Amino acid sequence: MARAYAYVGPAELRARVGDPAPPVASARDLAALGEPILTFVVTHDGALRVASRRSEHVACAGGQDVLAAGELFISATGAVTGASNLSTGYCPAPACWPALAEALDRAGIAHPPTWTHAFEFRRCDACGERNLIKDDHYACAICDADLSH
Repeated sequence: MARAYAYVGPAELRARVGDPAPPVASARDLAALGEPILTFVVTHDGALRVASRRSEHVACAGGQDVLAAGELFISATGAVTGASNLSTGYCPAPACWPALAEALDRAGIAHPPTWTHAFEFRRCDACGERNLIKDDHYACAICDADLSH
């Protein structure tokens, strides 16, 4: 079974969450949104759910834990031309790719073989801050403490 990721972002964002975004059933659903970059989550039921890039992942998920989260890059035909696991609200590991790939495959949506942009996240043991690892620099952006590799 795939790992579930709990929301780790600001509590005030989670408090405003309503129902999850509707599931995506086809490439036509993605194309109809008319946005080249979308926020996505894959919920426990394996459903791909998307929202505007300006949306929070936790809102897209309806506050649920997720199997994957990040951003999708969409062609005019609804194919996924790129994907990332960039979600500071859920901090999913790159290993969540299979959950996204399975959701896209079920909907018959063409996609790359893996992430086009993969990110690593670490929580600082010293101050508790969530960190996006950049350039293999494993130091907290807030307190400069070493982060685990």
